[in-house]
Amino acid sequence: MKKKILIALIGLVVLIVIIGGIKGLQIGWMISQKRQPLAETVTTFAARTENWESVLSSVASLVAVQGVTVSAELAGKVAHIAFEPGATVQAGDLLVQQDISAETAQLRSAEATVALTKITFERARKLLSQKTSSQADYDNADAQYKQAVAQADNIRALIAKKTIRAPFAGVLGIRLVNLGQILSAGEAIVSLQELDPIFVNFSLPQQQLARIKTGFTVRVKTDALPDQTIEGTITAINPEVEKATRNIVVQATVKNTRHRLRPGMFGNATVVLPEQNTVLAIPVTAVLNAPYSDSVFIVEDNKNDKNNPPARVVRQQFVRLGERRGDFVAVTSGLKEGELVVSTGVFKLRNGQAVIVDNTLAPAFKIAPTPKDA
Repeated sequence: MKKKILIALIGLVVLIVIIGGIKGLQIGWMISQKRQPLAETVTTFAARTENWESVLSSVASLVAVQGVTVSAELAGKVAHIAFEPGATVQAGDLLVQQDISAETAQLRSAEATVALTKITFERARKLLSQKTSSQADYDNADAQYKQAVAQADNIRALIAKKTIRAPFAGVLGIRLVNLGQILSAGEAIVSLQELDPIFVNFSLPQQQLARIKTGFTVRVKTDALPDQTIEGTITAINPEVEKATRNIVVQATVKNTRHRLRPGMFGNATVVLPEQNTVLAIPVTAVLNAPYSDSVFIVEDNKNDKNNPPARVVRQQFVRLGERRGDFVAVTSGLKEGELVVSTGVFKLRNGQAVIVDNTLAPAFKIAPTPKDA
């Protein structure tokens, strides 16, 4: 029995030795073959020099050139509403007529008094010229006539204040009063806004003041019109700097013929400066971002192994980046014009890795992309 167990143990040891030997030979053979990792398929882009517009950007607010909430100047009852909400009106158009029946009656009485005092004044002047009346009678008649005219003018002014008209041309908002409503002094009636043109107000840091002036082109974009860029010009620069932010307020004027821009909207304002910047541009997707530094992978010929394909490898190159514009970013150092960089899939590469270049599926990079799903 013991002899059988001993034979079994010896057989097991021999088997282990044989298996270990085979695995050792396999590992040695793999090491001797110096196997290379599989090549990654990549797309490439040649770094190129471009002239980029020099711009200044800021968040903007849209403001009406003229805008008020039309209100009642005097208390009174609404007798007639002469406008429709959302209508376009001209300066002087009637909006609301308050009850003026009492003032109209008073005006007729005042006009009769004016007519009588005028006759008395004319008679006193004639008598004075004939020296049949005193200067005091003439002065009294003159004063009474002027008082009557002033009283009539005062009533006309009251009627005009209760006849509420548009102070300027523009677009009306939602009606805030109803027929027969008793209005108090200062109560809102309707909003009136002049929409064409429209002001675009934005702020820039004080150090940019020397770079801008009136007449410069301003491009305005808002999410209300995602596919449109509206151009205007700088028309005013605030003469003082805001103390809290050290920014200067700039105002541009843009056309708004279709009234699609409205006061209170926000957007992005971009001031186009006359000078241009020459930059070395590559796609943003070519950059491998890391906490220690940004880098790109440059595609080079494999000089160490010219016989075995693939014959191209990547070299990781640290770069310093500048301004970003659309799908591109400017490289300020670390890269030369014409160098071929990997444009997609850089996260899966490492320094010295073999690659196969296939640009058939390379994306189209644009300075001003317009994504369909934006």
